[in-house]
Amino acid sequence: MARLHATLWLMLCAGVQSQSENKDKCIYQGDDNTYSFYQGGDIVLGGLFPLHNSPISSVSSFKTKPKPTKYKFFSSRAIRWMQTMIFAIDEINQQQDFLPNLTLGYHIRDSCDDIPESLKNSLLLVNGQPERGIGQGCEDTQKQPCPVIVGDAGSGVSMAVLRTLGPFKIPLVSYFASCSCLSNKREFPTFMRTIPNDAFQIKALVKLVHYFQWTWVGVIGVDSDYARFAIQLFLKESERFHICPAYVHFYPVAVIQNAVEELVNILRSSSATVILNFSGETELRSILKECRRQNVTHLQWITSEAWSTSKPLWDDFGDLLKGTFGFAIRRADIPKLLSYIKSINVSHVQMSHFLSEFWEETFHCQLNGSLNTHVHGEMAQSRPPCNGRESLDDVYTIYSDVSQLRVSYNVYKAVYLIAHALHDMSTCVPGQGPFQNGTCGSLNPILPWQLLHYMKRTNFTTHGEEVRLDDNGNPIASYDLLNMQRGSDGSLHLVIVGFFDASLEEDKDLVIDEPLIVWHRGEKAPESFCSKSCLPGYRKARQKGKPVCCFDCIPCAEGEISNQTDSIDCLTCSKETWPNQAQSQCIPKTLEFLSFQEPLGIILWTFSALGAFATLVVLGVFIMYRKTPVVRGNNRDLSFLLLMVLCACFLIGLTFIGKPTDGLCRIRYLAFGISFALCFSCILAKTVVVLMAFRSTQPGRNKMKWFGPAKQRSSVILCTCVQVLICIIWLTTKSPYAFNNSKVMSATLTVECAVGSEVAFWCVLGYIGFLACLCFLMAFLARKLPDNFNEAKYITFSMLIFFAVWITFIPVYVSAYGKYMVAVHVFAILASAFGLLLCIFAPKCYIVLLKPEKNNKKQMMKK
Repeated sequence: MARLHATLWLMLCAGVQSQSENKDKCIYQGDDNTYSFYQGGDIVLGGLFPLHNSPISSVSSFKTKPKPTKYKFFSSRAIRWMQTMIFAIDEINQQQDFLPNLTLGYHIRDSCDDIPESLKNSLLLVNGQPERGIGQGCEDTQKQPCPVIVGDAGSGVSMAVLRTLGPFKIPLVSYFASCSCLSNKREFPTFMRTIPNDAFQIKALVKLVHYFQWTWVGVIGVDSDYARFAIQLFLKESERFHICPAYVHFYPVAVIQNAVEELVNILRSSSATVILNFSGETELRSILKECRRQNVTHLQWITSEAWSTSKPLWDDFGDLLKGTFGFAIRRADIPKLLSYIKSINVSHVQMSHFLSEFWEETFHCQLNGSLNTHVHGEMAQSRPPCNGRESLDDVYTIYSDVSQLRVSYNVYKAVYLIAHALHDMSTCVPGQGPFQNGTCGSLNPILPWQLLHYMKRTNFTTHGEEVRLDDNGNPIASYDLLNMQRGSDGSLHLVIVGFFDASLEEDKDLVIDEPLIVWHRGEKAPESFCSKSCLPGYRKARQKGKPVCCFDCIPCAEGEISNQTDSIDCLTCSKETWPNQAQSQCIPKTLEFLSFQEPLGIILWTFSALGAFATLVVLGVFIMYRKTPVVRGNNRDLSFLLLMVLCACFLIGLTFIGKPTDGLCRIRYLAFGISFALCFSCILAKTVVVLMAFRSTQPGRNKMKWFGPAKQRSSVILCTCVQVLICIIWLTTKSPYAFNNSKVMSATLTVECAVGSEVAFWCVLGYIGFLACLCFLMAFLARKLPDNFNEAKYITFSMLIFFAVWITFIPVYVSAYGKYMVAVHVFAILASAFGLLLCIFAPKCYIVLLKPEKNNKKQMMKK
């Protein structure tokens, strides 16, 4: 290859030098190569088309001159491309108002989709090909040089041609080379094309894969620049959508059996059911053949643009390719093209090597005096002679199938791009040109670098489509999404099921009409994933050492949700919300408080009501028997007050039940503190009265005059006022309030009463405890008074119950939360109130109601 490239380079340099330095010594070097289409004109456009492909490898001995390379396949489709170029040039020449003073010609050669052959023929195009001999002038050459070339089809071949012709500023306008690498203007400054850049095709392919939620895709491609750049772009673009390659495999251009078997083994063993292939149809043919042999028929193929419309592949492997997706450049109709390409007959084809070969391959016959040298000897001998009545109207061939004019339309646009640039040059007004001092481009001789300048500025419209190239020489990307479907007669139907338009917004550039799709297997899209998608309520946890598409699904933690499929992280719900059962959305928390309807609330308010009712009953008994010694002897007025306060204590428990509000919170805590302070003030006064009464019976100790009824009431008020003062300070500084407690991680939002000032709250409790301690102390001092008169021991016992309840209450209250904390508080209030009621008043009621014989002064005075 290196030797060939060097030889061709010297050949080019020799040709250029011969034209510029010595016109009388223009010498053609090399073998005769008359396999071309040529028509002269004022300006001759070059054309390179892969009329043959798949070279048959041979080993040179370097002892004899190598024979010309033979090729396996002849392309009828490339013949149509070539004919489209000729048709476009003839169409332009017939227009009176377009290039009126210039006639276009063409010089078309076979690139064979092979770099050595393409380089050789591209050099023949740009140098021209003189008649065989020495000493002829270059102006008398048979085929004049081409200032521009339409071609080539392959990206790799185009790169090789560009690297050779680039230093001479000769433009190359490709109709099928889509590799994004060719957009590098520093490396390929003279390259332009009418097919979109592969970068857009890759973006469309990635969005197609993402649309059907295929996250695990096999990627294969022929070992060429085109496939390597395309796959590199695909892998980079797919990261945005979390699409992973199950494998990336390259196979050689000259596909050998071992390489094919290795590849198909990978396809069969992988869990990926969707395969993306970057290659031409020739390389894919061997792969599909091996897939059929190994019964690998479950794959959903996604085609690159290179073979998305291949009918020959469908004819041979339609069972494997049914449902295949692929993006193809937009099709168009070219008026009169069909009649033009069908106008050839036996007399035409006998004058051309390429058309002779096409005719013989199509009708399987041998022309008389055929110029075709590509048919193998054995096959040529076995073919019958052509009868001269063959017609393209009688057979189907890809050559005459104009239903899918895609690449042909690109060839058509490439010719018109050059023609419009020439038109701009020919109509340029001297002094207003684009070059130095306003000069216009030269048409005789035409300079390729000036033509390139005009081509970059050219915009035109053909058949309703605006053709406009960007700074990198790329057209606006627009693709049809094709679905390979089987017609009723088994033929290929390329159904357009969507499109991709890069000029639209990011989220609207891909449109798919799903009802039109036919799948390879079944009626719905196949699944292709390494791990099943994580449903809402779960998050992805990547499996160590595997691609990001391989993961485990972990349920979200308590208080967290994921509301999307395949969430990476879970979201924490706000304080006022909580996950639903599926942990897919945050819903408002259920408000929780100690209500009157729930069992715990019913029990507490029932006991509160019973306690208040029992207290009122005792009060009624005391009022009824207010003149009896038992009632009178134990300070009747204080007893009545104490009973009313106890009734209030029982009813205060009801304020702790129900939904808290700011007002209710203030009432419950203040009423609790004041009522119990008043209660113990009464008990303290009663105990002091008992103690004073006993002491006053001793000679010389009349102390009751210092603690009469007025002073007793005053002492009760005074002791209660201290608690009232504490409560007033509490209210004015930081009063209790209702709030929603969201600190606890649960599905409920507890409505609680905050105490506001913790100091004030514990001061209220502390003062109640202080009064209870005084009561207990006074009762303890009066423990030895006469039994029938003395209630000190009952007060002592009630205080012990009170201390037991509240000592137990404090740690439980601190550790409990929510409605259970409130229930503990209510329980402590009720237990304390019941203890006081039962211990102080139950013995008196027993005597009053059940032992009336003891309810007299004589019994009261007994020791």
